[in-house]
Amino acid sequence: MARKKSKQIGNGNQRKLVTYFEQKSPISEQFRTLRTNIQFSSVDEEMQTIMITSSGPTEGKSTTAANIAVTFAQQGKRTLFIDADLRKPSSHYTFSFTNSVGLTSVLTRQIEFDKALQIVEPLGLHVLTSGPLPPNPAELLSSRAMTDLINQAKEHFDVIIVDTPPVTAVTDAQIIANLCQGVVLVVSSGRTQIDDAIKTKELLLKTGAKILGAVLNNKKMKDNTYYYYGKK
Repeated sequence: MARKKSKQIGNGNQRKLVTYFEQKSPISEQFRTLRTNIQFSSVDEEMQTIMITSSGPTEGKSTTAANIAVTFAQQGKRTLFIDADLRKPSSHYTFSFTNSVGLTSVLTRQIEFDKALQIVEPLGLHVLTSGPLPPNPAELLSSRAMTDLINQAKEHFDVIIVDTPPVTAVTDAQIIANLCQGVVLVVSSGRTQIDDAIKTKELLLKTGAKILGAVLNNKKMKDNTYYYYGKK
């Protein structure tokens, strides 16, 4: 595949990309455990397309998705991260990439898929940022072009991690869930309401999504050494 741009991630994103900057930290180890659990979540088929979402905003889904993608790339898997949050994208900030072209550019056929990819070195992690924000995210994500993009990506990558908007806010995540083999739900300790989590699960199951499990985020560690994503 043609490569558009590759770069090493600079300073400033250590807090978000802990698996990239602090590979020996307890948090990175937890992400590697999560990666292993995903890989063992299906016996009959290899888990290739995985959607990461949450009930509501600011629960840590995008950061979780990015770190999961990094751990797969560190394992030597050909990994693609897709920012399908076309309402409030953040991957271009997380990976310090430009967002002038991306997923929306490919879906509207302004650029070819492989030319819209950006690469995190030295991992070889491919990132498809959101691209310019569209007026019709749900229509784009439910289009035939989106299905074609996922199918094309599956031909070139071992693992595809898709970040989506929160489930209870808009229908986008439910649309993408139909295109992925499994869904990981991020739950924020002290923030996610139980009713919202239950509603999210029900909405996903109605689409036929396979929920692989949930990640408890922002949970204070007992030894007071680490906070999830955070500070010592």
